[in-house]
Amino acid sequence: MKLTIKDKIGPRCIIKEDGQKIYDEIHGPLKNGETVTLDFNGVSQFASPFFNFAIGQLLKDIEEGELRRLLQIENLNETGKLVVERVIENAARYHGDRDYRKIVDDILEQQAREAG
Repeated sequence: MKLTIKDKIGPRCIIKEDGQKIYDEIHGPLKNGETVTLDFNGVSQFASPFFNFAIGQLLKDIEEGELRRLLQIENLNETGKLVVERVIENAARYHGDRDYRKIVDDILEQQAREAG
């Protein structure tokens, strides 16, 4: 399966809602062991919220090694590759380490209370 991100989202991949759209399309095939290619040709801007939702949450139920084997990313510049790598590392730690997850969740909960 190959998705051309510019056709699905446009030249800017920034918001979590757009990341969720990609996640919704690729989660099933990846869970079934299919290779998925995300082609970022023509995408000029991106941000970690997009990648957190598109890729990071895949690690809830797909092992990191399996995700790295099945998910192919094309035409993403070096900065984008660094962002994706950071998202995968952080999500793998979050979903794989119960103590770390509790600390992060507690911090986010506290920030939400202070903002509200």
